[in-house]
Amino acid sequence: MRNKTQKKGGMGMKAQASLELLITLSFGIAILLPLVIIAFVQLANSNAALSSIEAQEAASKLSSVATLVGSEGSPAKQLVQIEMPPGVDYLYVGSVNNSVGHEIIFVIRSSNGPSYITSYTPVNVSGNLGGIVNPGTYLVNISAQQSCPTNQNAACVYMAPTG
Repeated sequence: MRNKTQKKGGMGMKAQASLELLITLSFGIAILLPLVIIAFVQLANSNAALSSIEAQEAASKLSSVATLVGSEGSPAKQLVQIEMPPGVDYLYVGSVNNSVGHEIIFVIRSSNGPSYITSYTPVNVSGNLGGIVNPGTYLVNISAQQSCPTNQNAACVYMAPTG
């Protein structure tokens, strides 16, 4: 009879130990879960900031090459390689309606809504770079035009992707 009692007591102790371990692990997970969520939110914010920095570099590069080509005048051309960061929704050249202007504008997607990264150029610029928003490396043909394709009455520096 003593063996039956010992077996019951041993099983109860094992169940209690398992329950205590389960409760301890549950508390640990409940404490760690918010920390993991906060870490993911911070990571998403840092990715958006990194995309903004990379977009500013690409916009500045396009702007400086456009200024150089524009100062040389028609028929000057230059091929430039830019790195498109992730999170770019659209790329405007000239103005937000892609007409002749003085800006290169990257629209970056972030958790707070769209963010606009702008680079100014003293020469008239125009172009069609809206299709190269996927992350990657692109070649852009930058050429001085006496008659801009988007406005025949103005000279400009026109930008278009190659290929």
